[in-house]
Amino acid sequence: MGKALRDVRTAAGRTGEAVARRASMSAGKLSKIENGRVRPTLRDVELILAALGVSEEAKAEFLEAARMEATEATAWRLLRRMGPWKHQRTIQAIEDRTATLRLFQGQLVPGLLQTPEYMAAVFALPPALPEESRARTMAARLERQRALYQPARAFQFLICEHVLRWLICEPSVMAVQLDRLVSLSRLSNVRIGVLPLNRHMPDFPMTCFSLHDDRLVLVETFHAEFTTREPSDVRLHSETFERFSAAALYGHEMRSLVEGIREEFFRERERS
Repeated sequence: MGKALRDVRTAAGRTGEAVARRASMSAGKLSKIENGRVRPTLRDVELILAALGVSEEAKAEFLEAARMEATEATAWRLLRRMGPWKHQRTIQAIEDRTATLRLFQGQLVPGLLQTPEYMAAVFALPPALPEESRARTMAARLERQRALYQPARAFQFLICEHVLRWLICEPSVMAVQLDRLVSLSRLSNVRIGVLPLNRHMPDFPMTCFSLHDDRLVLVETFHAEFTTREPSDVRLHSETFERFSAAALYGHEMRSLVEGIREEFFRERERS
């Protein structure tokens, strides 16, 4: 696979540095992939092919060849060792090529919707990131949020109500975070649904996941992030998202619920 990618790059007359930059990876990593010292993930292959501007037919052939291991797992400890801000840039590169992003979250407020204060609390959880690494990772995540203001792209979020009550930070920080959810829900290309605790649910919130159009699913667990392009897996997560979506509150109902929880946090702050 690495040699084939190198051959395509050479035939296109592109330098490794230029392709690596467009693929959001280091020139060293691309060199290792091309020379067979690092096995590329499916995401690596797609980013390299996109940087090379190959045809959809050629891209399909490459991805089919790489589908031998359709599901990949990357342990969080490895991402931490590599630099979590680099992972944020990789996610941004994937999101930049996504017209419709659907995200289900039963663990925490989605990164694209986080306030800086909530974000800081997330990255302070054990094992806490060193200060410099935390600052770079937060900056990269905040950069990703600019995509929300691109009207041509669509974002659909499903968040469990217990996430909005989960105190990983001060009540005042949570209140401001909930206020931001209400504000972002008014954007024309952003749809935020909340799964209330008092409704019958179609399933359990076993993991959080994001669907990138109908081609890719990212699934997060406590120990790793999984990537799959397997059509049956993509279809399963898409169907799961739609089932939860049918049970969610949107628009005025959603905002009323979120504002009510926000007021509870404000009252708690006043009492303390």
